[in-house]
Amino acid sequence: MKIKKEQILDINNASMSSHKDNYNFLANQLTNKGFNVKNIISKLVEFQVAIPSWALGAGGTRFGRFSFYGEPSNLEQKIEDVGLIHALTQTAGAVSLHIPWDVPEDYRAIKELASSLDLKFDAVNSNTFQDQTNAKESYKYGSLCNTSQAVREQAIAHNLDVINIGNQLGSKSLTVWLADGSSFPGQNNFQTAFQNTQNSLNTIYKGLPDDWKMLIEYKPYEPNFYSTVIPDWGTSFMLANECGEKAFTLVDLGHHLPNSNIEQIVSILMLKGKLGGFHFNDSKYGDDDLTAGSIKPYALFLIFNELVYGMENNPQNPDLAWMIDASHNIKDPLEDLIQSLEAIQESYAKALLVDQDALKEAQQEGDVVKCQEILQDAYKTDVRSLLEKARLNAGAAISPIKAYRKMRLRNHLITERGKHTIATGL
Repeated sequence: MKIKKEQILDINNASMSSHKDNYNFLANQLTNKGFNVKNIISKLVEFQVAIPSWALGAGGTRFGRFSFYGEPSNLEQKIEDVGLIHALTQTAGAVSLHIPWDVPEDYRAIKELASSLDLKFDAVNSNTFQDQTNAKESYKYGSLCNTSQAVREQAIAHNLDVINIGNQLGSKSLTVWLADGSSFPGQNNFQTAFQNTQNSLNTIYKGLPDDWKMLIEYKPYEPNFYSTVIPDWGTSFMLANECGEKAFTLVDLGHHLPNSNIEQIVSILMLKGKLGGFHFNDSKYGDDDLTAGSIKPYALFLIFNELVYGMENNPQNPDLAWMIDASHNIKDPLEDLIQSLEAIQESYAKALLVDQDALKEAQQEGDVVKCQEILQDAYKTDVRSLLEKARLNAGAAISPIKAYRKMRLRNHLITERGKHTIATGL
């Protein structure tokens, strides 16, 4: 199904008066403080976050998966779901595919469908953490790090296939996340595993088109709990450096040990020109893949503060690839994704309100209290009317969740697809 602009306009009209009052009040306040409100709105409109194809169905736990009615059962339906989210928010203008879960059967038709929904294809993601049907070799003991050359060659070939698939869709980057590691002491030689991984990545890197990037993800643990070959940003950074100038580190917010200073990681990577992208989610204990901003909203704001600073002051760092990576175990997946988009935009908007000149001056003077006050002033600002204005300017819904429920979109999807469809992927 496809949302008509008239449907959004009708729903927006009911909230227009309240929105205008809130927006005019905040815009006047910000203008008096010296902010260019139109410029902030423009940046919010331009900010786009990719939706991964595997996030349109229900997620699961280590012990079970609880399906959600009306799930998309094929790639076409997944793209249609992203189209619904984008129509409501105008901030989800890209799709990120995971291969081999979502290999197009008809590339031309898939590209035409995406284009009709104003969607592009973002990074393509390889999968060497599962054994695929009819695969000759097994990844039980790792993929790119494996002691078996045959296994490594199979994993390399898969990544090269993924690049080819993405190239046909207009994607410009490959994301590599490895489950490679060990479960017990002595299982792996750490140096051999690292060197095998570096050599494998170097081979994949040589297969990148000239205008592509390689994004190397990291994770401290899971599914292997004794050691992971790429456990932290430093290891990813080393691997990317040796691969070359088109290789970068990718930060997933859930892929850190408790209390890690992610904003500092972000800052240093941008200084070195090696931050390639972001996977947004939130966590309480580990890689929980919860709705962005649902657990640590202030941490998300602090990360965005460094991102905004880096985007303004680190021209050596490329434009970043943004994506949500979440697992919707008990929520409607589309509502969960909309909530994440809202939280991401809120944090971005608040970071745009940090007076960076005043903050730098306070830092140089050693005025720690003033530094905190500057950050807190931006964080405590209610920016929701700015987001609403940005959505209105882009032709989206003032309140995407309310519009989603008002249109009864989940019921329409159930009517079209049935209750017991299951999405491929996680």
